[in-house]
Amino acid sequence: MPTERSALAIVLAAGEGTRMKSDRPKALHEVAGRSMLANVLSSALKAGVGRVAVIVGPERDDVGAEARRCIPDAQMFVQNERRGTAHAVLAARAAIAEGCDDLIVLFADTPLLTAPTIGAMRAAIAEGAAVAVLGFEAYNPFGYGRLLRDAAGRLVAIREEKDASEEERAVTLCNGGLMAIDGAHALRLIEKIDNKNAKGEFYLTDIVELARADGRDAKVVIADESEVLGVNDRIQLSQAEAVAQARLRRAAMAGGATMIAPETVFLSADTQIGRDVTIEPHVVIGPGVTIADGAVIHSFSHLEGASVGKGATIGPFARLRPGAALAEKAKVGNFVEIKNATVARGAKVNHLTYIGDADIGANANIGAGTITCNYDGFLKYRTTIGENAFIGSNSSLVAPVTIGQGAYVGSGSVITKDVAPNSLAVARGRQTEKAGWAASFRVAQAAKKAKR
Repeated sequence: MPTERSALAIVLAAGEGTRMKSDRPKALHEVAGRSMLANVLSSALKAGVGRVAVIVGPERDDVGAEARRCIPDAQMFVQNERRGTAHAVLAARAAIAEGCDDLIVLFADTPLLTAPTIGAMRAAIAEGAAVAVLGFEAYNPFGYGRLLRDAAGRLVAIREEKDASEEERAVTLCNGGLMAIDGAHALRLIEKIDNKNAKGEFYLTDIVELARADGRDAKVVIADESEVLGVNDRIQLSQAEAVAQARLRRAAMAGGATMIAPETVFLSADTQIGRDVTIEPHVVIGPGVTIADGAVIHSFSHLEGASVGKGATIGPFARLRPGAALAEKAKVGNFVEIKNATVARGAKVNHLTYIGDADIGANANIGAGTITCNYDGFLKYRTTIGENAFIGSNSSLVAPVTIGQGAYVGSGSVITKDVAPNSLAVARGRQTEKAGWAASFRVAQAAKKAKR
């Protein structure tokens, strides 16, 4: 497809999602760690779409904010009445009137659409079609609009289920709802659509017959049925999630990662995984995670907003929260939580530890049970641990505090002041011992018990 062609995508996102049984609008429900709207917009951008208009419902600033988070210059248009898809598209009449080569109509609740499929629809327009409709062969066509073709295989009409004859209902080639329209004629054709049908709505699908009556051609672009899966309730949301996860797992493994039990690993749409990475069973990776070559993620770990360096080891049962940044060959072991902290090359945080708002130097060793006390109930403070420092088990580091390079902190210490490089800091009560105390205590307690 020529890259010089301009494209406008109109994304229909006004649905409230009543069947979702949710206070959130349907477009903001998530698939693979990001909103369905964000998934659709991402595919549009990857397909080379230069302008985006989003149709939202009244007082749906939250949907508009999500669209602009993804595409800052996206245009917003409000659909005040629900009178069909053509009526919704015309809410963006001003954007259409600005002109484009390819007008793409997308749905915010169809989150599995891929950029190559959008590209295929655009290519059909570039080759001379007035309309390119996305179709699929349905296992069960009930409820879908049917794509009707002539003997030569040309698309002649899209017939909605309620308006279809028995013969037309037997057709299994169905309408995916998405289409591309020649931008030079789009507005004129859409404005011709009427509502003379069983539901009294303005169907965008009628544009096919209008284009044919205008002497223009209409084409069908075939996609897999899973790609046009629409989400209207929580069950369909879970189905979309399953498809998205299967795609992400395949892509990761094709890129050189090993997943021992891929069906138990959950990724996000933006997860970046390098070569020779091993991910053990039951790992959840949220948004914003990068895993470099050769890293190992052991079972039952949860990562979000974190970067894992080359050859680093995580888990099992580890949690990396947003802002966690592990350098090459760093190690975070079992039952360790890292938040907004850097762990330098070769540093070890092996078990039962919380590291928050901290910087850990290269080759430092953090003993079991260590806590960086970073919050005083009002503000958060940072802990700095130098290279080759050794923090004994069960220590509490009360921020703001700096442990110098090569310093030792004795086990069980509560450190409230900076520790100089290569020093030993011990902050705990002095041990005392009373000989024979335990035997006397037991005798006294036995006597008390006998008197009861």
